Amino acid sequence: MSLTKRSPFQQAFYVANTMEIFDRLAWYGMYTLLASYIMTPTTQGGLGLGNTERGLIMGVVPFFLYLFPVVSGALADRFGYRKMFLLSFTLMAPSYYFLGYAKDLGSFMSIFMLIALGAGIFKPVVTATISRTTDDTNRGLGFGIFYMMVNIGGFLGPLLAPIIQKNYGWQWVFIFACIWISVNFIPALFFYKEPERHGKNKTLTQVFHEMQQVLGNFRLALLVVPLLVLLVAFYAGFIGAQNTLVSVAVLVISSIFWDLSVTKYSTKTAQETASSLPWYLDKMRIGNKPFMIYLLILTGFWTVYMQIFVTLPVYIRDFVDSSDLVSLLHSISPWLHDVLTSVNIETLSAEISRLAEHYSNVDIGQTPAALKEVIRTMSALDLRIPEQDIIHNFAQFNQLSEANAQVFTKDIAQQWSSQYRQMNPATILSIDFLMIIIFQISISHFIDKFKALPALIVGTAILSLSMLMQGFAHGIIFGGLLVSCAVVVFAVGEMVSAPKSQEYVASFAPKDKAAMFMGYYFVSMALGNLFAGLLSGWLYDYFATQLARPEIMWAIIACLGFATCIGFYLFNKHFIGDIKKQQLAQQDQLASQSAEASRSIA
Repeated sequence: MSLTKRSPFQQAFYVANTMEIFDRLAWYGMYTLLASYIMTPTTQGGLGLGNTERGLIMGVVPFFLYLFPVVSGALADRFGYRKMFLLSFTLMAPSYYFLGYAKDLGSFMSIFMLIALGAGIFKPVVTATISRTTDDTNRGLGFGIFYMMVNIGGFLGPLLAPIIQKNYGWQWVFIFACIWISVNFIPALFFYKEPERHGKNKTLTQVFHEMQQVLGNFRLALLVVPLLVLLVAFYAGFIGAQNTLVSVAVLVISSIFWDLSVTKYSTKTAQETASSLPWYLDKMRIGNKPFMIYLLILTGFWTVYMQIFVTLPVYIRDFVDSSDLVSLLHSISPWLHDVLTSVNIETLSAEISRLAEHYSNVDIGQTPAALKEVIRTMSALDLRIPEQDIIHNFAQFNQLSEANAQVFTKDIAQQWSSQYRQMNPATILSIDFLMIIIFQISISHFIDKFKALPALIVGTAILSLSMLMQGFAHGIIFGGLLVSCAVVVFAVGEMVSAPKSQEYVASFAPKDKAAMFMGYYFVSMALGNLFAGLLSGWLYDYFATQLARPEIMWAIIACLGFATCIGFYLFNKHFIGDIKKQQLAQQDQLASQSAEASRSIA
């Protein structure tokens, strides 16, 4: 039995992986702290917003980030990968810098959207480069390596960002993100070799026509896009429930009547109709049906997956006592303890003094809102102070003179930073990235023998189990250790499933539409981010904040993950044959084109 020799990787493969490291270093350094930054009081340099705004920002903006690749991927096939790389860095670098200066919801979302546009251009092009520079002999390993590079940046970003934030302030987190992106101009300009593209001679009309063949026509977009806008507007409180229901009903009913009214014009085949009739006389059509269903099921996967960034940091801050991790780290390495769990004493002292003066005329023990504000402020500084300690020390502060009060606050700051220190949530999340750096290649080698969809099912089930584990970390002694173990389990599920989800798309993407298909892959991530943000905001506000039952929130998220597993199983059972037919048709088409080219040369 002869084994197929694995092809060597091309130069562009390594350059693309290098650029991915710096892009992820910038993104995850900012994004893993974003939930905390949004809810950090303005007195500490944060935005000072609530759960609804957090869900809106972390749902809507990433939604567009992962939606942009639908267009940018197709344009990259037409205009070239290097040009799109340079355009994306030109958009992202200054936007990261100015994001740190945005201090209200409107300006923050506007600048964040420019980052989303730049990242939306970068993503399909770097993934398509991996796809175009690998073949059947090395594609599984290639995407495993690529995913490991993603997580090198993902590990370093959350590890460095809290240190930068504590020592230099929030603004420098965004400045360093700008620096990391700017580094990428060097490999893009001097080392990136454009891979062969089969779609470079297509007109823009052909490009957008092929986009419709995959997702669906413009008529379908006219229904789906307004429905998503209505969902976001309802969540944000711009329109009420009744108006939302009426608007949805009008959209759906009008689309049905529109289809019925143009039926007489649609007697030709779908392809002939699309090319000969104006869009308003065309019925709603789904493009590549199996691919679309796959993307919709994958949306459930990403909705569950994104909770580790959208929900977990806030949950750790509000409900998990991670002092056990702080003690464990100190016993392993006092130096690492001081670096990774440091507390800025000056900032802490100033916040204690500010809050004590602000509530000097209030019995904080009898004022739940005031006590909650103090606890929230302290948790944003990675401190978990018992209520009785806050009440006792604030009462003492109010009895002191101004000179003695200053000395007192510094002493209390030193005492609290020593006794009640917590692990920053972003540092805990970095365990996920570290696990992937260490084990992704070996796991990719192991699962390379398995088909993509069964691996996706197993990986999604493991992710869902991780979500259940998070709920048990609430209110226990070793909560930090349990959360860390849950993150490790999450990393295993991610390593099994996420690379396979990309590899599966790359395996049947036509050669001349590689970037476009990888762009469509990000549609599932766009919807997953949108639903993850909106779902997180609602679940957290109701179950975690109002009912104080965060375990129910995590159970609901886990159930969504298990439902996604069932969806993948049904897809594998009923649609895998259609995918294989598409693959055979593409092979026949390429063989026919090759034969035609040979005859032309002869």
